[in-house]
Amino acid sequence: MPERETRAGSGRQDGVTAAPGGLLDVLRVAALVLGSDGRIALWSPEAESLFGFSAAEALGQDAGALLVAPENRARARDLFRGVRTGARWAGVFPVRHKDGSTRRVEFRTMQLRDADGDVLALGLGTDAETVRNVERDLALSHILVSQSPVGIAVFDTELRWLRVNPSLERLNGVPEEAVLGRRVGEVLPALDVDAIEARMRHVLRTGEPLLDQQTVGHTEADTEEHAFSESYHRIEDPNGRVLGLAVSVLDVSERQRAAAQVARARERLAVIADAGVRIGTTLDLRRTARELADVAVPQLADLAAVDALAAVVNPGGPAAPRADGSLDFWALALKASHPTDAVEAADPVGRPALYSPSRMVTQCVREARPILRAHVDDTVIRRIARDDAAAETLRRAGVHSYLAVPLTARGEVLGTLSLCRTVNPCPFDDQDVTLAVELAARAAISIDNARLYGRERDIALTLQRSLLSQAPPHHGGMEVASRYRPAVSEVGGDWFDVLPLKDGKVGLVVGDVMGKGVHAAAIMGQLRTATRALARLDLPPAELLHHLDGLTASLGDSDTLATCLYVVCDPRNGRCALSRAGHLPPVLVDPDGKAELLDVAGGVPLGVGGVPFTAGEHELAEGALLALFTDGLVESHTMSVDVGLRNLLRVLDDTRLPLEDTCDLLLAALNPEADDDVALLLARRADGRRQG
Repeated sequence: MPERETRAGSGRQDGVTAAPGGLLDVLRVAALVLGSDGRIALWSPEAESLFGFSAAEALGQDAGALLVAPENRARARDLFRGVRTGARWAGVFPVRHKDGSTRRVEFRTMQLRDADGDVLALGLGTDAETVRNVERDLALSHILVSQSPVGIAVFDTELRWLRVNPSLERLNGVPEEAVLGRRVGEVLPALDVDAIEARMRHVLRTGEPLLDQQTVGHTEADTEEHAFSESYHRIEDPNGRVLGLAVSVLDVSERQRAAAQVARARERLAVIADAGVRIGTTLDLRRTARELADVAVPQLADLAAVDALAAVVNPGGPAAPRADGSLDFWALALKASHPTDAVEAADPVGRPALYSPSRMVTQCVREARPILRAHVDDTVIRRIARDDAAAETLRRAGVHSYLAVPLTARGEVLGTLSLCRTVNPCPFDDQDVTLAVELAARAAISIDNARLYGRERDIALTLQRSLLSQAPPHHGGMEVASRYRPAVSEVGGDWFDVLPLKDGKVGLVVGDVMGKGVHAAAIMGQLRTATRALARLDLPPAELLHHLDGLTASLGDSDTLATCLYVVCDPRNGRCALSRAGHLPPVLVDPDGKAELLDVAGGVPLGVGGVPFTAGEHELAEGALLALFTDGLVESHTMSVDVGLRNLLRVLDDTRLPLEDTCDLLLAALNPEADDDVALLLARRADGRRQG
């Protein structure tokens, strides 16, 4: 009956043992049988390979004479007699090879009897060095498996346990004898058995190892959930016959927890780095609050609210707690990571609110420390919300963890950052508190800077406006209109003035002190006063700037600089004289509406010193318009001064509006959100033909 093809991995055929392989093939065991006379009766092909003699050469030969050196023959005869009497012998014996060399052969001998009762001797032999190598490999394999800290299991092709090492016994919590012959699901049902057996079948089918496969679950050793890393390898004999598979298992729970902690630490560092870039980009209190909320959500919380004390938002507002312990707040920012009704429960942004003494936010400010409620119950929610309805909304939205952190800068509590988790299932912990405190501290400094800046800006703006000229609409034969617009950010030192001079003449001044804030406004006031005093002396424009130049060097510090344009108009004869100290030239619009920049030497800014100023003279016809301005009107970070001047000429060209309307038009058309102060002065020589 012909052999059927062996099914991969079965190791069997239908009723017929499969072809030998594995260890026997490695050892290549030779068999020979000696008759009672010591002659060779049977000789296997392996014996031919081991000893070098063919069957034809060996059969019938005296084994001692053929295979044993003379000096060893006596011992060989003794061993042969012992075997014939029923003794067994095992050991290494030197055998002579056909090529004359001596081979050390590992023997196993025993007595045989044939049908006639004659005694025969069977010898099984293999190369002794090969046996030693196999023994060492087996011993090493046993040590590695039994003493390995890695859990190791061997399964047959039916996915049943054949062996479990001590490490895996400890991981499983089940002794080896209780798992042998059973499948994984029968012993460890709490693991993902389907996934494990699918991997096993894949490896058995393809021979492709699967490494570091993740399984999460628990064993009989511990009901707590663990993470396991498994690697699967198919086991084959040297002929490629599939014997089963080996699985190595590591408990990587601690490693995963450590990796998760490292990942969280990296995320926190990334949030802090992000905060350094995104929080405090401007000196605007409300925008800083929004930036803080934007950084906190969703990296740290699902819902963030930023509240400031009323006294921080409005310096004149109430600062101290009220008699019942309530505090006046302003809700500045609110951010949610996803659409949620929880935003409806928060205090309305941009409006003042009175927070009761029992609220968490009030407690956070009062105690100047973080308030953490890792797990929120009904009592806590009621203290988070402003009223019962808001508390019910927060409850429905799934708020389960809460954290409030004070916004503290320079030892003063300015407000709070309130954080809630709804979608994120993890409660806030101490590391979250540390991160929130860091974010709050960064934002608080920016908020405090914005507050201090706001105060200084208000002072500077008040000073600036108090020092600016309140010119009447008519000065002799000149009609004038003016505007001052402070910068969106810091107030500068821009100014203008209209000065009545002798003989009906009118002096027009526009200047810009380099710098910002109260200091620039104060320098501007001194220069304006000095200009008024010098103008009363009826000095020509260049000479007046010369005196101002010397005075500027003595104001403030040695770096104080200012630009200035001084124009003296004589409506009687229709002439104007002017001089520039590093300032932009004025625009002249003739009676026909043609606008042009007046060509006059620019000079250097006041305070440089040592450079003479030059003057120019131009005709000022009836109805002609002069426009004096500072660079904030025609220059910004998005518009060069050349482009701005061209735009100015375009707007003024053929303009027929009254002066007040022309001022508004210029401010709206040229640079509506200037990042620098703007001073604008328009003067028109009276024209009997047109009133305006």
